[in-house]
Amino acid sequence: MTSTIEPEVGKSRRRKEDERLITGRTRWTDNLTLPGMLHLAVLRSPFAHAKIVSIDVTEAKSAPGVVAVFTGKDLDPEGAIGMPCAWPVTPDMKSPRRPILASDTVNFAGEGVAVVVARTSAEAHDALEMIDVDYDELPVVLGLENALAEGAPLVHEELGTNQNAVWVFDSADAGTGSSVEDAISNSEVVLKRRFRQQRLVPAFMEPRACVVDPTGNQLVMWSATQVPHILKTMTAATLGLPEHKVRVIAPDVGGGFGGKIAVLPEEMMATLIARRLGKPVKWNESRSETMVAAHHGRDQIQDLTITANRDGTVTGLKVELLADMGAYLGLVGPGVPILGAFMFNAIYKFPAYHFACTNVFTNTTLTDAYRGAGRPEATFGIERMMDELAVELGMDPMEIREKNWIKHEEFPFTTVAGLTYDSGNYEAATAKAKQLFDYDGLRREQKERRESGDPVQLGIGISTFTEMCGLAPSRVLGSLDYAAGGWEHAEIRVLPTGKIEVITGASAHGQGHETAWSQIVADKLGVPFEDIEVIHGDTQSSHKGMDTYGSRSLVVGGIAVVNAADKVLAKAKPIAAHLMECAEDDLEFSAGKFSVKGTDSSTSIQDIAWAVFSAHNLPDGVEPSLDSSDTFDPENFSFPHGTHLCAAEVDTETGRVRLRSYVCVDDVGVAVNPLIVEGQVHGGLAQGIAQALFEEAVHDEGGTLTTGTFADYLLPSAADLPSFTTDRTETPSTTNPLGAKGVGEAGTIASTPAVVNAVVDAVRHFGVNDIEMPLTPMRVWHAIQHGSAAAGGLGSEAGGGLGSIDATGGAQ
Repeated sequence: MTSTIEPEVGKSRRRKEDERLITGRTRWTDNLTLPGMLHLAVLRSPFAHAKIVSIDVTEAKSAPGVVAVFTGKDLDPEGAIGMPCAWPVTPDMKSPRRPILASDTVNFAGEGVAVVVARTSAEAHDALEMIDVDYDELPVVLGLENALAEGAPLVHEELGTNQNAVWVFDSADAGTGSSVEDAISNSEVVLKRRFRQQRLVPAFMEPRACVVDPTGNQLVMWSATQVPHILKTMTAATLGLPEHKVRVIAPDVGGGFGGKIAVLPEEMMATLIARRLGKPVKWNESRSETMVAAHHGRDQIQDLTITANRDGTVTGLKVELLADMGAYLGLVGPGVPILGAFMFNAIYKFPAYHFACTNVFTNTTLTDAYRGAGRPEATFGIERMMDELAVELGMDPMEIREKNWIKHEEFPFTTVAGLTYDSGNYEAATAKAKQLFDYDGLRREQKERRESGDPVQLGIGISTFTEMCGLAPSRVLGSLDYAAGGWEHAEIRVLPTGKIEVITGASAHGQGHETAWSQIVADKLGVPFEDIEVIHGDTQSSHKGMDTYGSRSLVVGGIAVVNAADKVLAKAKPIAAHLMECAEDDLEFSAGKFSVKGTDSSTSIQDIAWAVFSAHNLPDGVEPSLDSSDTFDPENFSFPHGTHLCAAEVDTETGRVRLRSYVCVDDVGVAVNPLIVEGQVHGGLAQGIAQALFEEAVHDEGGTLTTGTFADYLLPSAADLPSFTTDRTETPSTTNPLGAKGVGEAGTIASTPAVVNAVVDAVRHFGVNDIEMPLTPMRVWHAIQHGSAAAGGLGSEAGGGLGSIDATGGAQ
């Protein structure tokens, strides 16, 4: 029987969750009020490195409304509690204890040293000013190379070094390729460049917050987190609590971008205080606290060597990274640059590859996952290098990419980094992007502007990228020493009236899971979209999950939903056959009904649901339930890809950059909801472009964050960005039944190098081959006036160190 119902998968439905989110008629952490609830405020160190000589809380304790004041020694007198790091990337990785509150030494400006508990938030914050802390300042170390220099001040004296870990991959040793050193010795072209990935602040809409209620049989924590299941397990492990007595709820969460993947010292602090006082407590940070105390992203120096023959064929790639961990290790921070190790080779057929990363401690806020987590850094490096190689060889930058990329007929393709890309078509995405962009026409215009000496020059930037997402096969994560797996769980409950509840371990914070999951289940079970409720974010109702990050929700969590739906149908089939008095083999399922082949006899899922509920007439030995669950562990990553093209106009007299047009054609496999895909791409583009042109976390020489507000840390508005032209090609993934590939990070990963390549392309004839991000007008103007070495010294083999220029033109 052929279905006449329009499929839900592929339909651009508006998100069913948006009405409550946009109108604010919802529940988020800071609007929770519990009986007898107290409020917490954290006193943070103004110094980046100092001994704590004494803390006097006497006056604060007597302040109006104050119930208690705690120091680190009050909460953890034995100094036994340390925040977890789930990714020990090497056996000898150095992992200093990160306390809940600093007791002896502060290691970054913004580290908590005391907490006030009061009846109102205002009273708690007022009392902070009454705490007297005597600090003995210590030498501060900032900058990756400075931290590794002989005689540098040590962030953690007991470690004897600022080096955290060294992780190496070599294709010759791994058996995935030949020796890079041989390629360097034998190739006709050897090109070296140094690039800087500046430090960024994940600027999520909702600051971090938690509420902890210790009353009753369970300790309940509400948190603005991406990872309620991980938070539950880590809270129990960190504080020695029985896990079955801990419940974590992530209500509607206002964005994350990786910035809410952490397990926070403030969450542990709130739990200890709530248990000690026997009352609910709330901690909600200000935006300025977010800027200094929430983890940061990126912050790498990339030394890259690419080798090739004169015809443009690449022969090898060598990557040497320095990655700033900050003062402590985040939950997955040490592994973030390691994720990039598998993506520097990108879509290209390198026969030889070497990657080495040195993680480094500095007196700064720790770094951890930020949208893309290692893959944007890798994509930036290789896409900038492909442009530099094209210039060296006198080739069009698109031509050199086409010469070296994996052809569509070569999939599945195992890369020099050891990953197997299952599907893709870089030719199709690029052809469509070039057509939408008018690539040849813009190149002609660029030539005309150069020849006429136009003060506004035109540059064209390219980024042909792929990424690995859908983190991840558990065995692969295990081989990389990650503490957990990459599976995801889902359940489907079929209610007596035929309505459906979907319980998912993937915890949304703005991605549209409720809509997409409803579309998937509507098609699988043939029930109306409106009859499906998606439940997530509560470890009691959704008892099992690995949460949301790494573009894994759909391609891991969504597949668990698909598999659970298949199990519902498998349970329903013998019941349908019994009700219609036929053999199971005589049945077919379509549009929500089991039908006897060749007849008009049928019964719906709703009829079967009622029959199961009543249980009056079921086959012998069949349980009265259609409810089903599945735990899906992917067999491979998924590999979305795309071609992003940017046209940038640069005013050579002022350094001002204007994005004239931006075209991207992404291949994310099968799109469940194209409207959601479009939104994810647009948001990702905004963040990637922001890194290229606007955002940078800057510290002064004492380690104080000088960009600690949105007045100083520049985020783009809609007026700063062009109207994007987006489109898609589709090569379904072969490793999951949906054919989906993931889209949450694609725009961010691809867009940064496209924009930087465009700006450098516009001013290259002035002797510029790199400008350090963000490409502020002052930095661009300075590069034009003095060449790239003076604009930061990062562009050429002969260029100097890291003496960059800040947004106002002053030396950093």
